Amino acid sequence: MAAPDVRHELVSLLPRLRRFALVLTRSADSADELVQSALVRALGRLDQFSAETHLDRWLFRITKTVWLNTQRSAALRRAEPLEEHHDLLAVDGIREVEAKISLSEVRSAFERLSSDQRQVILLVCVEGYSYSAAAEVLGVPVGTVMSRLSRGRAALMELVSAPDAGKVRSFSAKTVANDA
Repeated sequence: MAAPDVRHELVSLLPRLRRFALVLTRSADSADELVQSALVRALGRLDQFSAETHLDRWLFRITKTVWLNTQRSAALRRAEPLEEHHDLLAVDGIREVEAKISLSEVRSAFERLSSDQRQVILLVCVEGYSYSAAAEVLGVPVGTVMSRLSRGRAALMELVSAPDAGKVRSFSAKTVANDA
């Protein structure tokens, strides 16, 4: 793969890199800085990239390494929730309200997972990586990926179906139904 082709593909991977960086840093500003640092490192080491390597996996690995180095060298900034990527105003009634509340509950539960579990869930469930590809990106054995994914999914289900989460959903749905 020629360098100009790699650079073009780098640009197309930016949204995925930023999403991964958001999971790692939990801050939009820190995620942007992380992506920039990772790209600077990747471009500086472009000669080490081989055509047989998956560019996305190589970049995810660089991003995680830069993040780990940053964590080791400085205290983490205060965590911020993931930014909203869509308008949360419901216009079509109860279903939309419940969907927004459910999304909010899942996002909140996702934030409460361990960093290791969030990373694996993002790579496997959102990015669609195989267990072996995720293991390569994270630098852990495949069994560790499977274990973290299983524990993460179970924890996410438990957090989302917790009594407190149900109260919010039931209260909102009843309130909207009674007001109608």
